[in-house]
Amino acid sequence: MPDTERTVPLAVPARRAGRAALAACLTVLATAGLAGCYTRASAAPSISLSTAFVLQPTAGRTVGYLLIRNNGSRDRLVSARTSAGGRVTFGRPVRIGTNAVHLVPSIAIPADSVVRLNPDGLRLLITGAGRLRGGQDVTLTLRFAHAGAVSVTAQVTNPQTGGSSYFLN
Repeated sequence: MPDTERTVPLAVPARRAGRAALAACLTVLATAGLAGCYTRASAAPSISLSTAFVLQPTAGRTVGYLLIRNNGSRDRLVSARTSAGGRVTFGRPVRIGTNAVHLVPSIAIPADSVVRLNPDGLRLLITGAGRLRGGQDVTLTLRFAHAGAVSVTAQVTNPQTGGSSYFLN
């Protein structure tokens, strides 16, 4: 029997190597492209704040109301501060329609939701802040467990003298 040796032309291994290199390059480009898309998509803030206002203080105490929009996964509001100083805590009414509140340590922010801090529900309780007058702006900075610090400008209102009305979108 003749010794049959199979010879492979040099062009076949070169083609295979070229295809492998092309596949590797496409994989690297696709991975880099997807990583870039993920970075851009995740760069958008998941928490946004709007429609914020603070009532003009009486006896060194006041309340703050605002709208918290969460376009991401669930989060938790863990602390807050104002540009006017003082201490900010969170409260929930004992009963709707009363001024008595229970202090709560944090506020749950469900995924893809809107949480309204309003007179009939959750609110910011502000004590010991500096002088706040109707029409003045104050910055509220809220710290979330996952989203970190997010700020909003709130107007100080005096409802007794016809100050800004309470509207939440």
